[in-house]
Amino acid sequence: MYSLFNPNQMAVTPFLFFTGKGGVGKTSTACATAVALADQGKKVLLVSTDPASNLQDVLEVELTNDPKAIPSVANLSACNIDPEQAAKAYKESVVGPYRGKLPDAVLATMEEQLSGACTVEIAAFDEFSHLLADEEILAQYDHVLFDTAPTGHTLRLLQLPTAWSGFLEDSTHGASCLGPLAGLEGKKDDFDLSGAP
Repeated sequence: MYSLFNPNQMAVTPFLFFTGKGGVGKTSTACATAVALADQGKKVLLVSTDPASNLQDVLEVELTNDPKAIPSVANLSACNIDPEQAAKAYKESVVGPYRGKLPDAVLATMEEQLSGACTVEIAAFDEFSHLLADEEILAQYDHVLFDTAPTGHTLRLLQLPTAWSGFLEDSTHGASCLGPLAGLEGKKDDFDLSGAP
């Protein structure tokens, strides 16, 4: 017989991931754990990586990609990684520096190259990896909890750096759904999570 889950008796690490099939209680368990840690005085960030997240419904707070304090729970902040919002910001970060420097036709081509599903996925991963590697986030929170999308989506998200590594090593010019290839070495370093705590 299995014992009941008790957040107060679990091994606590800086990063906790709640994964599994859709509908198995990931969000409920992640929220219960986040509240339990916050009630212990820990600074907690709860993040949903599910494009169909209902985290804001559970917490009764409108959430965006930026962490927001939850008024009803001291020490708890939360955010939803919205892939479409992340893709829009990612696209602007890639194209924005070239505005006013390159012809409009070139900018339109760049924006078109950054308009596919690949860009949406890599932008969501960009947000995800930022939360794992940003020193300011790590200094601000004791724990970052991830309420993930169903297993297949999460595995695809986590495989993106491996899938892109070979491509980036072999391709040094032109463009992809990540942006101009010549300027992506910094992104490659950002996506290398092997040194993350």
